[in-house]
Amino acid sequence: MKLSDGEKLIILMLTDMYKAMKIKGEFDPDFIAKTIYNDKLWGFNWEMSGIPFERGEDPTEVTETTNIMDMWMFLEETYAKLSPTDMAKLEEDAAPFGKNVRFAGFDGNNEPHYGIATYLVDDMKRFQHFRGRDLNSHHQSVPGYKRMYRVFEPIRATLHSRRLNVDEMIAILKELLHPEHR
Repeated sequence: MKLSDGEKLIILMLTDMYKAMKIKGEFDPDFIAKTIYNDKLWGFNWEMSGIPFERGEDPTEVTETTNIMDMWMFLEETYAKLSPTDMAKLEEDAAPFGKNVRFAGFDGNNEPHYGIATYLVDDMKRFQHFRGRDLNSHHQSVPGYKRMYRVFEPIRATLHSRRLNVDEMIAILKELLHPEHR
């Protein structure tokens, strides 16, 4: 979706009027305002799927962020259910990343994925698995996550009614290592 500056102002004025008049309708004026202020107009397509907006591709960073967060949900959920034997194997074979499998987030200063992730969790109420967490990793993380996702993506297609197994987790987590250290 594209909005001109004038359209943004009109919509923001309408959200203010909506709130001031205490209208209880199907539109959330706070969400609309945050979406415009945060320049996440793609969020309208997601949240208001019943409205026939012009559909374009989501920005690349949005797709990457959702794929990465989905992958980390699988990793964390599987990690929480590992047997002691599998936990020991993961810690040894995926060192140093197998000891505490937890999504660190994105670099809030240098990766647009951080703003997308916080918008998804806080404003769109998606990925509530990560709600309440500081998703600022304070270091570059996207290149490692992209390597991980390349391993995870073909596995994802097989996860209809099962969790990852420990060998799949090891293969995915090892991708966090910089290529010259593997």
